[in-house]
Amino acid sequence: MPPRIVEVRQKILKKNDELARSMREEFARRGVFVTNMVSGPGAGKTELLKHTLAALQRSYRSAAVVGDLATENDALRLATSGAPVKQILTGTMCHLEAEMVHSALHNWDMSRFDFLFIENVGNLVCPSSWDLGEDLRVLLFAVTEGEDKPLKYPTLINTADVVLLSKMDIADAVGFDLDLALRNIQLARPGAEVIQISARTGAGMDTWLEYLRRRLEQKRRAMPPVEESTPLLAEQLCGE
Repeated sequence: MPPRIVEVRQKILKKNDELARSMREEFARRGVFVTNMVSGPGAGKTELLKHTLAALQRSYRSAAVVGDLATENDALRLATSGAPVKQILTGTMCHLEAEMVHSALHNWDMSRFDFLFIENVGNLVCPSSWDLGEDLRVLLFAVTEGEDKPLKYPTLINTADVVLLSKMDIADAVGFDLDLALRNIQLARPGAEVIQISARTGAGMDTWLEYLRRRLEQKRRAMPPVEESTPLLAEQLCGE
């Protein structure tokens, strides 16, 4: 008898990937650059995203959706940046799926935004298999997690486009071996781009923000956004 559990999982992933592909095409049409932020719990995603949104608001239009098992605390923190934010409560699920993001974007006119950030549920395993239609998958490793995290979670680092070493302001205090961590990242993902950053002190923020601006410009040069005023993303996708 064939392994039924595997069959069901493959069907679910196929449905997710089809929706994610449609969302990615629609984001491209609207010229929105979409970033999916993944990490383990406590790596500092929310604090970094709050500062990122606040900085980008000076020149760009940004929004965020944030996933969590329970509570809307992260959305409330991010909303202090002034950017539109929606919370996705996943209950017992340890990752976001395309359908969750798609539903959260209902009633948002995506042509209003330059950047959309998706803060995934804090987990270093589950999010690796789920495409959310993003342009960029960012993996955060905090210095408090130890230097061998990249070796312990090879699947997720191999689906990431860039690695952020976060909470660098306390690296010395926790005895973090930066050289060893960088070697481990390259062992797990040769050629991986790494940005060292501290949301608390602002160190590395300019590099991070410039990286985002460059990626947005690259995307728009490759596919200029449409000019006409827009139906809602959700309405378009649901009408297909």
